[in-house]
Amino acid sequence: MFGNYLIGLREGLEASLVVCILIAYLVKTGRRDALKPVWAGIAVAVTVALAFGAGLEFGSQELTFEAQELLGGSLSIVAVALVTWMVFWMRRTARHLRAELHGRLDAALRMGTGALVATAFLAVGREGLETALFVWASVRASSDGTFAPLAGVLLGLLTAVLLGWLFYRGALRIDLARFFTWTGGMLVVVAAGVLAYGVHDLQEARFLSGLADKAFDISATIPPDSWYGTLLKGVFNFQPNPTVLQVTVWALYLVPTLALFLAPIGSGPSTRVKKQKATDEKADAEASAGPTA
Repeated sequence: MFGNYLIGLREGLEASLVVCILIAYLVKTGRRDALKPVWAGIAVAVTVALAFGAGLEFGSQELTFEAQELLGGSLSIVAVALVTWMVFWMRRTARHLRAELHGRLDAALRMGTGALVATAFLAVGREGLETALFVWASVRASSDGTFAPLAGVLLGLLTAVLLGWLFYRGALRIDLARFFTWTGGMLVVVAAGVLAYGVHDLQEARFLSGLADKAFDISATIPPDSWYGTLLKGVFNFQPNPTVLQVTVWALYLVPTLALFLAPIGSGPSTRVKKQKATDEKADAEASAGPTA
């Protein structure tokens, strides 16, 4: 459940912060007339993400067992690839996310209502689709026959909405770079488990071989139905009897990805970001000064 809570919190907070930054910028610069198009774009993005998640869940139920495993395994690998890209991208841009979004919003304001709707839709929609896909894959991988995995995701999303609201109201200050570094590292660990589960699905679909080649079997020591077995599965997607291919893929993904993610990166914003930050500061100063006669 913790792993799914982390996914809901991390992905939901990204979307919440994007919404807060967009809305706060429009309010601060006196462009409240643009709020309706932005909210419309956000509503469409959320609707599309929910529809996508529902389509994955209910559409897969009509397939044969092997087709379900093939679809589940393939989408799990796609979800891991997207989430991996996302955590690296967010680590690089977390400090400058505000400037990036303000630049897009300024361009949309010059273009008109349709551009505002599209900007909000794209900014939130990308997060929503990634969240829907990874949540579906993770809940499927950590399913224990109860609603606990889904409940973890929902609690994470609700926490993210609350934190986003507090962030908007100024009651909460978040070190985005540090937050996304810590949660990103934990998310890489969760993603490694989802990837291993996806490989197992592909083996059950007979797309990959080696289903009978077990790396080890500690089911007697850590029964899957025990409280600690359930806990390990919920947090790390742990499996007591993985195949050799699962363990190999898990290690080949986790070790280099985590090492690269935690490695120091170059500091200092790009020229484009510096220019946008200067524009933001100018806009903030003009908004604080108020209209001139």
